[in-house]
Amino acid sequence: MGNKIWKVSNLRKTVNYVKKNGVRHAFYAAKERIEEARKADYYYKEPSDEVLKAQRRKSKNYPELFSIVVPAYETKETFLREMIASVRRQSYTKWELIIADASIGRGVESVVEEIISKSGDCRMKYRRLAENKGISCNTNAAIALAAGDYIALLDHDDFLAPDALYQMAAQIQYAKQRGIMPALLYSDEDKYDNNSSFYINPHRKQEFNLDLIMSNNYICHFMAVEAGLLKRLRLRREFDGAQDYDLVLRIVGELYKITPVQEMKDRIVHIPHILYHWRCHADSTAENAASKTYAYEAGRAALTDFCSDRGWQVEVRHSLHLGFYDIVYQPHILTVREDVGIVGGRILDAHGRICAGAMDVAGRCLYEGLYKEYSGGSTHRAAMKQDVPAVDIRCMRVRGELQGEFEHITGLPYRERTIRCGKGKHSARMKIADITGLTCDEAGYRKLSLELSRAAWSQGYLVLWNPGMLMSASGAAFSRN
Repeated sequence: MGNKIWKVSNLRKTVNYVKKNGVRHAFYAAKERIEEARKADYYYKEPSDEVLKAQRRKSKNYPELFSIVVPAYETKETFLREMIASVRRQSYTKWELIIADASIGRGVESVVEEIISKSGDCRMKYRRLAENKGISCNTNAAIALAAGDYIALLDHDDFLAPDALYQMAAQIQYAKQRGIMPALLYSDEDKYDNNSSFYINPHRKQEFNLDLIMSNNYICHFMAVEAGLLKRLRLRREFDGAQDYDLVLRIVGELYKITPVQEMKDRIVHIPHILYHWRCHADSTAENAASKTYAYEAGRAALTDFCSDRGWQVEVRHSLHLGFYDIVYQPHILTVREDVGIVGGRILDAHGRICAGAMDVAGRCLYEGLYKEYSGGSTHRAAMKQDVPAVDIRCMRVRGELQGEFEHITGLPYRERTIRCGKGKHSARMKIADITGLTCDEAGYRKLSLELSRAAWSQGYLVLWNPGMLMSASGAAFSRN
């Protein structure tokens, strides 16, 4: 119900979008948002007392200590008390809360002292900072005090679900049983509308996806990092505003050096539960994305730095949507990236809707029926490059090492044909595999697509879906612009 309330912030977002992207893109973005709101009924229901008690009993002997670090600055008292209460309600009891306070006034300090005094809870630590050096330095000050095995990041005006730490601890135990030590864990999240008191906009996330994280920091909240790794990397002040994104990318970079890319999801663990409530209020990024536009530029810089460290020749561009990015590879991605085996695009029907392209493991088309101008909702996932189980053989390009597999599976020699994408100033050439002579029904095309994509995965390559590769079911190319 809360997500059906049209707020002033929605109008502000629309105006900003028009200024950035033009009327046509704004029209379709608003139309998609309205359609999404009509379909979205979401109610967060926290675990019952009985469930929380059971979690407390089950996790009694789990060894991990979590350090929750909070950089505070002139935090509103109500928000501060709710944040602290959400930590103290955790069903998993082995935690410490570290608040690094850069406020000018004494409001935060007095509230924390009062709560410690009344509760006697010695798991809370407070440090007053001599000056406000920005969110990265302030957070680093809290990290330096952390004694835990994992360090979790919590904003001073947000709050946790009561089973947040339990779910993290349980996943760590499961991983340890398989001989794996997670480097990073992250959960699903939602937003809490401070005006209406509704929970809205649930963000159900994917397992770790390398190319998706290079499109947007979908990991975001709630996030916990192995303490030794975080203390070594720390947050970097030059990326303030996107410091969490920069941190995630550097963790990915560290693992990328030593872990096969297909096994990284064992070290970067997704917990499919909503464990974090991101508060929307007048000054928050959740409420007004344009309130911190510098953050998106910092995110672009962090992503550029990540690509540069890999030695990739790229240009990182802002997408149509704030906080989402598009990496343009110079030259083609298959030349730049040794880990990508196949690149595929989307195929549109006569009505401009996706009818083929990215597939799941069963060969079902992801985003099927989505109109070409739509991005897939508030996460914009359908408009982002991402790794997928398979892409359609009718709109793909295959690296040299896999072209023998292509020939074996299709019975055709691997050749490429060049098609022109778009018109006028948006015109560009695109190479795709030439499947002239291959005659199949839809099921046949999908079967061949799955076989070839599985062959790529089995040899350690990623299969990348690039929605910028766009053609009609009849074979004519379109531009995404």
